[in-house]
Amino acid sequence: MSDASEGARSTAGSARPEHSQGGAYPVRGEEYVRDTRYIDTRVTADGRDGFPVEPGRYRLIAARACPWANRAVIVRRLLGLEDVISLGLAGPTHDSRSWTFDLDPGGRDPVLGFERLREAYFRRDPNYSRGITVPALVDTTTGAVATNDFARITVDLSTQWREYHRAGAPDLLPAEHRDEIAEVSRYVFTEVNNGVYRCGFAGSQSAHDEAYQRLWTALDRLEDRLRNRRYLVGDSITEADVRLFTTLARFDAVYHGHFKCNRHKLTEMPVLWAYARDLFQTPGFGDTVDFEQIKQHYYIVHSDINPTGIVPDGPDLSGWTGPHGRESLGGSPFGSGTPPGPVREDERVDPAHTPLS
Repeated sequence: MSDASEGARSTAGSARPEHSQGGAYPVRGEEYVRDTRYIDTRVTADGRDGFPVEPGRYRLIAARACPWANRAVIVRRLLGLEDVISLGLAGPTHDSRSWTFDLDPGGRDPVLGFERLREAYFRRDPNYSRGITVPALVDTTTGAVATNDFARITVDLSTQWREYHRAGAPDLLPAEHRDEIAEVSRYVFTEVNNGVYRCGFAGSQSAHDEAYQRLWTALDRLEDRLRNRRYLVGDSITEADVRLFTTLARFDAVYHGHFKCNRHKLTEMPVLWAYARDLFQTPGFGDTVDFEQIKQHYYIVHSDINPTGIVPDGPDLSGWTGPHGRESLGGSPFGSGTPPGPVREDERVDPAHTPLS
């Protein structure tokens, strides 16, 4: 739901760079409300919207900084879709116009040939005026965005692309838990994923206070829910865990200080901290997280919140690889499935940006 981060949508061409990263700041005194107007066409097995599932046709454009995009990268890896859907990564910072491909040689995406992601949006609609957001699935046959509906993208990777899942891929949306996963995921989104943004982008003290209380009520509830169960729903990882993890992974690095969500650090919440470490050490999760790019994005792009652009050196990341003890709760990360294989060489996180060896 964000263009660069998990925040609100941006307005293409906005003069304020924060708009193209996480959504418009509210008018002073107002609470933050996310713009959720996405391109709602879908890539489906039957091609009902004109975008049929087809190996090699679509390119997932993401950014390691963005929690919404991080979800799609995790699910793609867990399901083994790397050879079916290619991955393009925008850099962690951008201006008001769009995410850019400044990490690639020559500053252009090697498949699409674009310097800026907005080119793919304008291929879809020359008059496009909403958020230039990641994740986006781009149709490489036309260079146009097929969809940027981040919540549907991960669900469709699990359901519409099933024919191309790797052998041993986990079922992230098991039928027997589908309703509970949907309920928990909605709660995680409204109260936590979006909750940290309501705190960070609040337009007044009262709006921040209300958002802060709402966020910590939810985190306390999740701490209690996970005290005696290893995962949010059932005995293995589901879509709900993916959705919570990407916010927890960013909590101490950016949300605690930068977004003023500072009642406790994640490391001071024993259950959620152990849960986050358990997932981080599970193949497909921590190996997609680039802490340096996360910090660069939030502290540099959110110039209204951090006008100096100073990026802190911390926090200490070594604890992410320490023992978590969650195995004692039972369950198995992949259910009857197996872990994904090693990360592709061209998709590895810079070793200097992660505590994983």
